[in-house]
Amino acid sequence: MPGSVSLPPAEVEETASPPVAVSGPAHLLRVTLLMAGSCLPILGAVLIAPVLPKMQDHFASTPGAKALVPLALTIPALALALLAPFAGVIVDRLGRKRLLIVSTVLYAVFGTAPLWLESLGAIIASRALVGVTEAAIMTCCTTLIGDYYSGQRRVKYLALQTMCASASATAFFAIGGAAGAAGWRMPFWIYAVSLLLAPLMAAALPSLAARATAETSGTAETKSATTRRPFPWRRLAGICALTFFGAMVFYTVPVEMSYLLDDLGVENSGVIGLATAAASAATVGGAIAFARLKRSPDPMLPAVFALCAAGFAVMFLAGNVPLLVVGAVINCVGTGMLLPALLTSAMTRLEFEDRGRGTGLWLAAFFGGEFVCPLVLLAIEPAVGSLAGAVGVLGLATALVAAGLWAANRRAGAADPRPLPEQLA
Repeated sequence: MPGSVSLPPAEVEETASPPVAVSGPAHLLRVTLLMAGSCLPILGAVLIAPVLPKMQDHFASTPGAKALVPLALTIPALALALLAPFAGVIVDRLGRKRLLIVSTVLYAVFGTAPLWLESLGAIIASRALVGVTEAAIMTCCTTLIGDYYSGQRRVKYLALQTMCASASATAFFAIGGAAGAAGWRMPFWIYAVSLLLAPLMAAALPSLAARATAETSGTAETKSATTRRPFPWRRLAGICALTFFGAMVFYTVPVEMSYLLDDLGVENSGVIGLATAAASAATVGGAIAFARLKRSPDPMLPAVFALCAAGFAVMFLAGNVPLLVVGAVINCVGTGMLLPALLTSAMTRLEFEDRGRGTGLWLAAFFGGEFVCPLVLLAIEPAVGSLAGAVGVLGLATALVAAGLWAANRRAGAADPRPLPEQLA
């Protein structure tokens, strides 16, 4: 169980001069591009969901279409989970900016390919390649946030990344539905938006290669020691295991909310949409709250998991729609805090030279947990008799993880109430 994994404490960073400007138009453009790039994998995950029935009809004569068409939606996430660690290795070897620009261009190429492809198999293959580019884009954007910022600013922008991802999921679903009214291929045109981002990224995102060289150079002895320094597997193992479980907690409400409402007799898509939107807004609110707390992430994790568990408990006990929505909102406030807390905790364990690979491993753990989330609940449901019961079991596991982390913090003396220091402007 992830809760039983002991986490080495994340160090609170000392105040230091930022490697890039943290105010002004260039700073705003840089943050905007990083957030926009971070939303591209979300676009890939939800954009074509509204047109899946039309795709199903179009490929009705294709053997196995009933299983293959949904695969077109989910395979990018699976590819991202499997390939993010390799993307991280490439990021550290070739550089963040170069890989980001190339991947952003290829994202448009592979993303728009279904506009011209006639074979369902070829479309699925192109979707898998979209997942490859998403792995590189997400790894690069997250790594660059860690490179450009530290301390409380890093917490702020990692939380902003979560907010943008949550908000964009709702927006892309609506955009995909509107575009899909003109035909199932139409939403694929939207992937071309990355062609607008690539040249802006090339012009506006600074490269920190020179800084990295300066930081890791020095005497020949120091440089040799740096070269021989092993990757910090042990420092990342606990947080990655916890992230895998945390991803299941994070995705339960977005994936299962409509089914839980259906079990309560709700068939009106408008009511389902409003309930899902309320939960999505709570996720954004949780991310904002995390950024404002200005605390070191590790001591917060037990409380955040406990909040998620409380939401699951209310959802399990809910016998009506309002109470189910209340439980979902409580849970999503917690998950909105959970994602940036886990990511910030991972980032504080990584040096510049390891940050790409470490970010890739973290993303693999997160998207791997996302992929297995519905499968785990599906496996639990027959044993407990209902989906709500399966959510209750996950809530109990979440509470146990919270208790395990709290006990581990007590034993290790890891709790540090000091706020993360602000950087100097």
